[in-house]
Amino acid sequence: MAFTEEIADKLGFYVYRLIDPRNGETFYVGKGKGNRVFAHVAGELEAGADELSEKLQRIREIRLAGFDVAHVIHRHGLDSRTAIEVEAALIDAYPGVTNITSGYDADERGAMHANEIIERYQAAVAEFEHNLVIININRTASERPLYEAVRYAWKISPKKAEKADYVLAVQRGLIVGAFKADKWLRATPENFPGTPDVWEGRWGFVGHEAPDHIQKLYVRRRMPDDLRKKGAANPIRYVNAPRSDN
Repeated sequence: MAFTEEIADKLGFYVYRLIDPRNGETFYVGKGKGNRVFAHVAGELEAGADELSEKLQRIREIRLAGFDVAHVIHRHGLDSRTAIEVEAALIDAYPGVTNITSGYDADERGAMHANEIIERYQAAVAEFEHNLVIININRTASERPLYEAVRYAWKISPKKAEKADYVLAVQRGLIVGAFKADKWLRATPENFPGTPDVWEGRWGFVGHEAPDHIQKLYVRRRMPDDLRKKGAANPIRYVNAPRSDN
C-alpha cells in the first residue's frame, strides 16, 4: 500500500496510528509525510529476528495471524510543529503504545491530573540554602519507589555529589523528595544488590530521607525557572548556595 504523489501532497504533515485489527488496540503513534505511515511494515519485513523492537514484533505477530496492520491517519494538513504537538497528545492518550520515546515536551506539558496542574503552577518557588544535587526523575518516578527512583543510576560527578548537603528529587518541575546521601557508589550489582550492572560511568547513593525541617524547606516547592532548561538531556543539576544554620 502506498499514497500517490498527488495524495501525499494534499496530506502534508500528518499524525497516524497503527492499530492491531485483532483487538482494535492502537499500538503505535507517529508523525510524518509522504508514505511514512507504511514504513513500519516494511521495516518488519527487512528486520532480522534479533533486530525486532516491540513495535516490529507486534507487526510480525499480526501478519503471522493472517491480518494486516490498520493504518489510520488521525489528522492531516498540518505544519511540522502542529504535527509534533498532536503526536505528543496522542501518545499520552494511548499509554500502552510501543513508542520508545515519550511525546515532545511530555515531561513539562504532558497529561496531568487537574490537581497536579494547580499544585505545579501555584507552588511557591524554592529558595536554596544548601549545596544540592537536584535530579529530575520524570522517566523513573512511575516505575519505582521515590528513593529508588532518585538514588540510582546517574552519570554524575562524584566529587560534586559528595560535596552536596542533600539530594532533591524533581518531577515535572516540582520538588517531590529530599534525601541525605551517606555514600556515593559505582552503579554495580555489588554495590546495589538486585540491580542490573549499568556502570558505564554511572553512580548511585546509599542514604535516607532528609530531616523534617529540610523536607518542609524544599518538598512540594517549584523549581526556579532558570534551573529548568527546556529540552535538556542531562537530568542532573548542582546548586551551590550559601550555607544556612540548618
